[in-house]
Amino acid sequence: MPITPLPTDALLVIDLQNDFCPGGALAVPEGDQIVPLVNHLGQRFQHVILTQDWHPRGHISFASSHPGTQPFTTIEVAYGTQTLWPDHCVQGAPGADFHPGLDVPHAELILRKGFRRQIDSYSAFLEDDHKTPTGLASYLRERGLKRLFLCGLAYDFCVRYSATDGTAAEFECLVIEDATRAVALPGSIEDTNSVFSEKNIQRIHSADVLTR
Repeated sequence: MPITPLPTDALLVIDLQNDFCPGGALAVPEGDQIVPLVNHLGQRFQHVILTQDWHPRGHISFASSHPGTQPFTTIEVAYGTQTLWPDHCVQGAPGADFHPGLDVPHAELILRKGFRRQIDSYSAFLEDDHKTPTGLASYLRERGLKRLFLCGLAYDFCVRYSATDGTAAEFECLVIEDATRAVALPGSIEDTNSVFSEKNIQRIHSADVLTR
């Protein structure tokens, strides 16, 4: 059923950055293919918010910060299990820049996350200790924004955790599934789908929003 964006809605574009696109340090398969669609979606929303992974060198999530480890393995840290990644989205590096094709000039906020060296951050709302806020929830409430449409990278990590934390913060969250792509670690997509079903987070298609 077609959905008409309201003045109290926002499009939340998650981490559409060079390092998450083909050729980047942590490339999501076909990550660049969603850029034209995200631009098109952006034209339908009065309010657009971008998130940007923004890691210092030596970040806790980098395998290079833990001698003897390899990317895509896990370690235990103070706040739980941490997946280790290749160095990516380093502050000021080209890989941290938004994809050059991203064209949403009316975006009202760029929210940087993951800048604390000793804690990772997938969610746009909370760091990975699940208690340190990014400030997004307060911003949305102060602006009177209530319903969020999520797209970007990656479906099974930053989009997933942003949607679940946004729902827990009492925002209505809808994931525009074809405007995302997944890292697709073993079982990660299936687990994400299960979590969305459990928490009543709608998975919709871009045509639901773009059809007038």
